[in-house]
Amino acid sequence: MKPPRKFERVAVLVRKEFQQAFRDPRILRVVFAAPVIQLLVFGYAVSTDIRDTPTILVDHDRSQVSRELADVLVSSGYFAIVERADRGADIVDALDHGRAQVGVEIPAGFARDLASGSGAQVQILLDGTNSNTALVARGYAERIIQSWSAGAAGTATPARQARIELRERAWFNPELASRNYNVPAVLGAIILLICQLLTALAVVREREIGTLEQLMVSPLEPAELIAGKTIPFALLGLVDLGLVTAVARLWFHVPFEGSVFVFLLASVLFLLSGLGLGLFLSTVSSTQQEAFMGSFLLFMPTMLLSGFMFPVSSMPRVFQILTLANPLRHYLEIVRGVFLKGAGFEAFWPQLLALAVMGSGVLVLAATRFHKRLS
Repeated sequence: MKPPRKFERVAVLVRKEFQQAFRDPRILRVVFAAPVIQLLVFGYAVSTDIRDTPTILVDHDRSQVSRELADVLVSSGYFAIVERADRGADIVDALDHGRAQVGVEIPAGFARDLASGSGAQVQILLDGTNSNTALVARGYAERIIQSWSAGAAGTATPARQARIELRERAWFNPELASRNYNVPAVLGAIILLICQLLTALAVVREREIGTLEQLMVSPLEPAELIAGKTIPFALLGLVDLGLVTAVARLWFHVPFEGSVFVFLLASVLFLLSGLGLGLFLSTVSSTQQEAFMGSFLLFMPTMLLSGFMFPVSSMPRVFQILTLANPLRHYLEIVRGVFLKGAGFEAFWPQLLALAVMGSGVLVLAATRFHKRLS
């Protein structure tokens, strides 16, 4: 039994798109090389972890106990004492001129106050120019000093024992490695950009070289033309998905605790949004340059309102509402939950439903506009 003619026509157009894509070395670089390079760059560069933060120390006490505290800060790996001074004003000068990002000042009588049990004070000054680094450094310093003062290493005297023992445990990401949180999010951003950009450029390229008119007068119906233009890039998007997921697992060793089925289902639904946005851009662009610029113009707000860099909960209320219409936000919640928490369908069905509605809605809207443009 022969397949329907519609299926044959779409299959021919899909084959033609693949042949055209693989003949162009630029497309091959965008599809296969760019995602891996972007993931490697983002995986190493986008990090909220701090290591060897330049620190200036002013020790007015000059006791064995104060030297012990300084050694504990350095041995943690989070702080590196690059300068020692005698005056508190030297901390301000070092922070002002960028020689240090953290200043630690230990007052005179620190060991005596600690031994008496009346409570000792340590002053920590931070360069708030980079607020994220300052917040993370402050948190690390507070935890290290609290653990040391409570005798976490088993060397504390009875006078230094804390009345309340604080035990902390981070679930799902015990090392608190920002890479485990950021790399899955980069995966979603790359897939969106690739699918959106390739779909927009492919259709606009046909218009630029004049072959779109030839396709319009061919036996292809508008729906078949749209399917033939989007299916190849959906398949390439899935290939990219497997490629960057392999890099995330094998190179960055990001844990994958959840269901492969939920991950693939969410990715397919998310691809609909990327393809729809690309098709929509092709209807408002006359040249490939316009489509390229439009992709990045649309991509940046999508990234900023997705929770990729900033928690959605910290945004103003009006922007929190706007993020609900952002498919990348819902996809990142699923990907991070699948990778780190091992959560399944029962935890993410609202996000999956949102992706299905938005993906199909954007694709239908773009296809309708594209149909009218052809007409």
